[in-house]
Amino acid sequence: MTFDFGESAIVVKFKSKVMKIKNIVKLGVICFAFGNLSAQNPWPKTTNTAQPWTRWWWMGSAVDEKGLDKQLTTLSNAGFGGVEIVPIYGAKGFEKQYINYLSPEWMKMLQFTTEKAKSLKMGVDMAVGTGWPIGGPQVEENDAATKMIVQTYDILPDEKFSEKIILKDEKQKNLKTTNLDIVTAYNEKNEYVVLTDKVAQDGTLNWKPTSGKWTIYAVFVGKSLQKVKRAAPGGDGYTLDHFSPDATKAYLKTFDKAFGNSNYGIRSFFNDSYEVYGADWTSDFKEEFKKRRGYDLSPFIKYLVGDNESEMVGRIKSDYRETMSELILQNFTENFTRWAHSKDSKNTSQAHGSPGNLLDLYAAVDIPESETFGSTKFDIEGLKRNKEDINTKEIPDINMLKFASSAANITGKPLISNESFTWLTEHFKTSWSQVKPEAEQIFLSGINHIFYHGTTYTPADVQFPGWLFYASTNFVPDNSLWPNIKGLNSYIERTQRILQSGKSDNEILMYWPVYDQWASPKGKDMAFKIHNIKKWLHPTAFYENLEKLGQSGYSLDMISDQMISEAKFENQNIQVAKEGGSYKVLIVPKLNYLPESTLKDILKLAQNGASVIFQSEPKDVPGFFEFEKRRKELQAAWKTIPFQQNGNLQTAIYGKGKILMSSDVEKALEYLKIEREKLTDIGLKFVRRKLDSGKYYYIVNHTSKKISQNIPLNFCGKQVALMNPENGDFGVAETQNTSVRVQLKSGESIIIKASEIPDHSIPKWKYIEGTDAPIVLNQPWQLTFKEGGPELPKSKTLNKLQPWTNFTEDTSTQSFSGTGVYTTSFKLNKKADDFILKFDKLYESAKVLINGQNAGMVWSLPFEINVGKYLKKGKNTIQIEVSNLMANRIRYMDQHKIQWRNYHEINFVNIDYKSFDASNWKVQPSGLDGEIQLIPVYFSK
Repeated sequence: MTFDFGESAIVVKFKSKVMKIKNIVKLGVICFAFGNLSAQNPWPKTTNTAQPWTRWWWMGSAVDEKGLDKQLTTLSNAGFGGVEIVPIYGAKGFEKQYINYLSPEWMKMLQFTTEKAKSLKMGVDMAVGTGWPIGGPQVEENDAATKMIVQTYDILPDEKFSEKIILKDEKQKNLKTTNLDIVTAYNEKNEYVVLTDKVAQDGTLNWKPTSGKWTIYAVFVGKSLQKVKRAAPGGDGYTLDHFSPDATKAYLKTFDKAFGNSNYGIRSFFNDSYEVYGADWTSDFKEEFKKRRGYDLSPFIKYLVGDNESEMVGRIKSDYRETMSELILQNFTENFTRWAHSKDSKNTSQAHGSPGNLLDLYAAVDIPESETFGSTKFDIEGLKRNKEDINTKEIPDINMLKFASSAANITGKPLISNESFTWLTEHFKTSWSQVKPEAEQIFLSGINHIFYHGTTYTPADVQFPGWLFYASTNFVPDNSLWPNIKGLNSYIERTQRILQSGKSDNEILMYWPVYDQWASPKGKDMAFKIHNIKKWLHPTAFYENLEKLGQSGYSLDMISDQMISEAKFENQNIQVAKEGGSYKVLIVPKLNYLPESTLKDILKLAQNGASVIFQSEPKDVPGFFEFEKRRKELQAAWKTIPFQQNGNLQTAIYGKGKILMSSDVEKALEYLKIEREKLTDIGLKFVRRKLDSGKYYYIVNHTSKKISQNIPLNFCGKQVALMNPENGDFGVAETQNTSVRVQLKSGESIIIKASEIPDHSIPKWKYIEGTDAPIVLNQPWQLTFKEGGPELPKSKTLNKLQPWTNFTEDTSTQSFSGTGVYTTSFKLNKKADDFILKFDKLYESAKVLINGQNAGMVWSLPFEINVGKYLKKGKNTIQIEVSNLMANRIRYMDQHKIQWRNYHEINFVNIDYKSFDASNWKVQPSGLDGEIQLIPVYFSK
């Protein structure tokens, strides 16, 4: 048998030499041998940020040093690089153990956590608040989320208006901070009179019209009265007014008091997604609006609160939304960043859901964070996706994720994080094989720092299933799949090592026409939520271009007006920040509204040498102030472009640059010789990173077919190495001109390192050139049970492989969640370069031992593993330790009314947010089914 025994065999051989070493000369030889081993490995060094992190819910903050020590150690051993502490509501019956947020005792537990984590080489982040959205007991009424309350009154000519203009809302009446802000009357001809100073302190109106019917609009400053959701002890209170700088600063002073001059070892302070409802005003909004937009809003309040399709409504609402965007950016986000820096820490923020320009909000923090919610439909062969276990209304969208990665790439932020796998499937039914492609899609969006959603702290003495958060996925040590989570974590860690190296290598910028969104006549504030992208993102030409160009093999980042204003054309590329990406072209998709200032900034880039593609001529300027004058400026600037018809394109030389206009953006890109990556033509997906002397390609096969062929790359350099993120294998690839040979089964991924500097110490990649007939392990198997519950089923001899849940005569097989061990022996007399152990059906993950040696974990599709170096001629023994889902045990507990979900607040819900009950679930198949094959393979020489 001819096996490559790998690095471990070399070490054994080396140890045998040590015994013969008699002098220091040979010691030098050994050091040289070690140096060669190190040089051969092209993988970047790992860090704890390359490892996955997890959101760590502290239920009731009922933590203690024993439990913290145990769980952090468990997480570290499983391959986690860090935790993000989010205190939430507590478990019933443990109230005496609750610790108030930021109290001295809580800070003591935090100190213990960060010190223990440091000893394990882990990192710690924490939320600036409990539950979400940001808020708490320190938020006094004046600083609470604020809304406008509009009341209308009708008045006839010469009629004495006897009604008092006072707030009618019973919930708002007794608040100390409500006040009348704007009063404006309109007649049937839309003539107006601002009456704010005509209203006395008691609400009496000192005015009456002389003719016509009038409607009075009275705007009061009110409060949303929203409280923090899922708050932990010591964290309950009003949500914050994100549009007030005073409110933000007052809120953060509570943390100054608790933390003092220390950051307690916190790497980054975290702000969750903006889920503040009805907060559409702030106490000085009227003044801020006039200062920023150049006119008084009072005469136009009717149009702000109206929903008709008139041009005036769209213009006023656009100005209102732009003002809201500026206020949340400057008064909350930028203040939050400065505060975190004052603590010598970073900050992380989820901008999605905010009523603001998402790109600018993401760019204003150290670590922009996106979020995935729900399950994607992949074409991967054998991938499980049961309709009853998923939320069909929520499908993750790669282009939504790119708002965060674009902002980071453009401004040079090295880390882009993601709250990952929220409600991927129903509770207790998510396998690691389902997690992997979702993680890959996150990576393909440009994100490189995954946070699991999530892990719940459980006291050391709490029994199965431990404490659980109400929303899946359950990445907890009590999960019966935990024995093999390190397989998933190692895959993510290797991938993130690559994606955190170098810089993003996207070549195209696409302008986000946010003013087209802001001009909508519907509603008032406009929150760009991940849950309603079908309304605000999908129907746009902007999104259509993102989808089409991405599928064609182009790499894009999105850019905002503010970023364009800061951009320069240097070294033949467009660049916004010195540390950020550099781009070959700027695309302006079909749009209605474009600020004249943005067009002038774009033309300045072209003047200096940039290439720009317009999909259509901008129709108008947004907003109301002097819009006719600004429209003329837009039109005048546009007319300076000397377009000429060039086939289906209009082209112009503009200064040192080029400007094109075409409804077909791809044709324009071809004209500019912007090359796409043609590997997408066969269904492969990719993301690319730029190094000083080359590039990384991360490539994924999410198709249903095997791809074994040469694939074209735009850059091959002088050497191409293949690197397998699942097992760490690497080797120099076969190339032909600018194509690289790959072999990817459905569901597999590969990393390509194309370098200008060859490393001749790297061995050749082992391509499979042939296989022999599979050896089917169809002899009897012994099935035993290793760990789990509620009780271990009886051992059994199997004449053929099948799931243990098939053995209904032993009722414990129907309720068992844990690990079952399938064992058999077989004789092997065949020689081959290697052997692949292939599983037909695996429910759900496995650890393979051959002749007592750990051959690795099988947890992702395709379910197979190379095992040749563990086999020997003659008799071999194989053990397959299979871990199944938690579902069957939870089903049993609900059928027998064993209490396990007993929490305050929302308690526990299913994927449809209804009361959770697993008692009627079907038994989930568990174990092995079908055939286990050993496939002899032969490598290229």
